[in-house]
Amino acid sequence: MRNKINAAVALTVISFTYCLTSCSTKKENGMKTAGVDIANFDTTITPGQDFFQYVNGSWLKNNPVPATESRWGSFSEVKENNMKVLKEICESAASNKDAKKGSNEQKIGDIYATGMDSAKLEADGIKPLLPEFDRINAIKDINGVITTTAYYQTMFLNPMFSFFAGQDDKNSSVIVPQLRQGGIGLPDRDYYSNTDERSANIRSEYVKHIAKLFELTGSTPAEAKANADVVMKIETNLANSMLTRVEMRDPNRIYNKKNIAELDQLTPNIHWGPYLNMLNVKTADYAIVDHPEFYQKVNEMLGTVSVNDWKTYLKWNVISGLADALNNEMVMEEFHFNEEILKGTKQIKPRYKRVIEMTDNLMGEALGELYCSKAFTPETKARALEMVNNLGIALKERIEKLDWMDAPTKEKAQAKLAAFIKKIGYPDKWRDYSKLDIDRTSYASNIMHASQFEYNRMVAKIGRPIDKNEWGMSPPTVNAYYNPGFNEIVFPAGILQPPFFNADADDAVNYGGIGAVIGHEMTHGFDDQGRQYDAEGNLKNWWSTQDSSNFMGKAQKVVDQFNNSIVVDTLHANGSLTLGENIADLGGITIAYEAFKKTKQGQSDEKIDGFTPTQRFFLGWATVWRQNVREEELRRRLIVDPHSPGKLRCNEPLSNMPEFYEAFNIKETDKMWRKESDRARIW
Repeated sequence: MRNKINAAVALTVISFTYCLTSCSTKKENGMKTAGVDIANFDTTITPGQDFFQYVNGSWLKNNPVPATESRWGSFSEVKENNMKVLKEICESAASNKDAKKGSNEQKIGDIYATGMDSAKLEADGIKPLLPEFDRINAIKDINGVITTTAYYQTMFLNPMFSFFAGQDDKNSSVIVPQLRQGGIGLPDRDYYSNTDERSANIRSEYVKHIAKLFELTGSTPAEAKANADVVMKIETNLANSMLTRVEMRDPNRIYNKKNIAELDQLTPNIHWGPYLNMLNVKTADYAIVDHPEFYQKVNEMLGTVSVNDWKTYLKWNVISGLADALNNEMVMEEFHFNEEILKGTKQIKPRYKRVIEMTDNLMGEALGELYCSKAFTPETKARALEMVNNLGIALKERIEKLDWMDAPTKEKAQAKLAAFIKKIGYPDKWRDYSKLDIDRTSYASNIMHASQFEYNRMVAKIGRPIDKNEWGMSPPTVNAYYNPGFNEIVFPAGILQPPFFNADADDAVNYGGIGAVIGHEMTHGFDDQGRQYDAEGNLKNWWSTQDSSNFMGKAQKVVDQFNNSIVVDTLHANGSLTLGENIADLGGITIAYEAFKKTKQGQSDEKIDGFTPTQRFFLGWATVWRQNVREEELRRRLIVDPHSPGKLRCNEPLSNMPEFYEAFNIKETDKMWRKESDRARIW
């Protein structure tokens, strides 16, 4: 389901998103080692002009974005390699007729088989939607609207607003109900109100898209157009009452604790005791609300929007949530708008890739257990843990040397660092899917069953002790994250793969690549959001007033640097939206460099391919960020993505590092040069 909330969202995960690819090269003594490939360089550019282009220019020229993608880079290459392993697993499971009923292999095989059975999907058409349409058509009054909304929230469709169970930010030992603004189909609230030509065109295309999907489910063209107008009006009203993405980055602003009586007072049209029961929440004294004014708007709309219009809106949520699991016409219309219009993608991905991605979304740990048995070794885990520990030592030393932080705050920072939970590769205990019912009846029904299973697993945690062994990403995921509530750094097996992380690579490349990723996640614990959580994962101020002021002054330099960067046409990066990731990038490369300099190679002057160890460290870093992006996708990400574009993530942190200046002899006349007074240095 397109609107399904991943467990990582509920865990307030701060993720990395991109990582390292390295190729084979030669040492000067003739021995082979994994490292950066100088054939990818653009030597018509000097390192001081544009380091990103210097290291990646030929690769960028020779690796255009494939027709099935909206961007292509190091991350994509590693994901492609992992996809080959996952395809073997899924095909083997689907073809195993003797798989034990109820086993993970049987369930993975059945999801994959039903998703790949194009003939049955065409024969079934929109049949999986019909019971849901009957449910919605039976609604007689506003209470029926509210009851049906709750039902679909138990499948993560989340009409009107989003609901999940997550840690209480100010009491991290408990899981409580959480209410988040939502209920819209466009990527962000700004799409409904921005007046530029592209935004207006997207709104027009969105209305056409809604109408087309209604037509494909049986509405006449006139009915479909009327339905689309209703949906757009409701979503626009919701969007206009939302906080911006920058405002949502303030954890204190979105922490509004409300008991049941206060919730009833906030939205008199929703009786929250019965509503929570409909959400399968058995016990809850209160909920955390992100933006009370948004729910006041929802309450107002429940009194002013007609029941028939709400029914149309609920049907749209079901249609859009399941369209990509139905027949080809529905799938292609979903692709047309959500990929072609929004992102510029030219061609839909092969069916097997789409089905594998859905299988990973629905049964990620079951798939991950099989994946890790094939693609992740104990030696890789041990090497990764060694690097994590080395980066931790480097960060500890840097905190101790800070000249802008007083001793009491340093002590608390060190305590938080020492308390980091480190998760590498895969969970110690695999998730139990025994109660999940999967068969070969229908791909859509399998998706609905798995979504409800995951929802029920989530809400069952309310009132129970926190399980800090839980993971927020599946093991095959090519990503990493920091979770402030658990105070943990997590590196799934999917990101610790050759050539991403290679035991045969020299330390310079590994520390410049995966080492900087590790440092990035550690720094998230001390970025503008993460720094507000203590060692136990509680949203609690542990900073002195002066130290907090010092931090914000340093962070503002990072904001200003990115705000001044033009990305496409006259559009600048959003330094406030991307601040957390930009701080983590700066901290990640800084800490990784310090850890690398403690290695044997880091203390030597041995050259490989004519580059010193320090130069190779920075070359490894730049290789991380190589990517080509379609303009439509780049424009979309400037609105919705808390990560800056890859070129900026490569160059901006380096422009703050005197070590980089020294390594490549960067001069004041070079574009990469930044006045010392303008350089950012935090951790």
